[in-house]
Amino acid sequence: MESITVTENGENRSNITYLYNAVTSCLQRYGGKSELIFGEDRAALMITAEKSAERDVRAYTKEKIAEVIGIGYKFEFLKNRLRVCLGQREKKLLLAALIAADLDGDKAYIRGKLDHSEEYSIDGFYAFRLGALREKWEKIAAYIPEGFASNDLKKFCDFLVGESHNKIYIKGNAVFGENFVPLRRSRLTGEEDIETEIMLSDAGFVYCLGEVEDSVGDFLQKYYAERAIFS
Repeated sequence: MESITVTENGENRSNITYLYNAVTSCLQRYGGKSELIFGEDRAALMITAEKSAERDVRAYTKEKIAEVIGIGYKFEFLKNRLRVCLGQREKKLLLAALIAADLDGDKAYIRGKLDHSEEYSIDGFYAFRLGALREKWEKIAAYIPEGFASNDLKKFCDFLVGESHNKIYIKGNAVFGENFVPLRRSRLTGEEDIETEIMLSDAGFVYCLGEVEDSVGDFLQKYYAERAIFS
């Protein structure tokens, strides 16, 4: 058996819970087990995998660590730096759109920095190994003017949607990727919700399987126009 431990600052224990839920589904395929440990100052995820599956489980764990940093940490980073003329809801959508615009690149960079190790400290890794990535995020924040308003958000989203060919699906209150895998990355922004999930998915086309709530319908009509398909 091979063991991998992922730790995080206790204040960010929700990140470890997110990892636990994600890795558990992986271990169901490859064999192994995972355990959550919550201490006073630290939270930990203990992963044990069959030796034959260690490579796949480690790769998946690194992918999810990259997701935690590329979404959760970046969300907090940008939230604390952007000064824009948007309400709380629209600002969250802007943050999600900025994250989605470069998520694949950010995750690839983060994965490349994650060495082969028996233990990964998310907050320590972020603080000491990702200085160049934070500099990049700082430039993004500086690029967004304080006068950025609702009409600018609409134009920015129109551009991103027009550039994307990604397909997602909505059924009830759940969002699914192209392989109908449930998407729950909005949890890393502090609260799971459909609109943020859609933005984070960098969706180019949204297929609604059945009825959607009026608020979600209004959101899709505003930001996805002809690229939202209702059935």
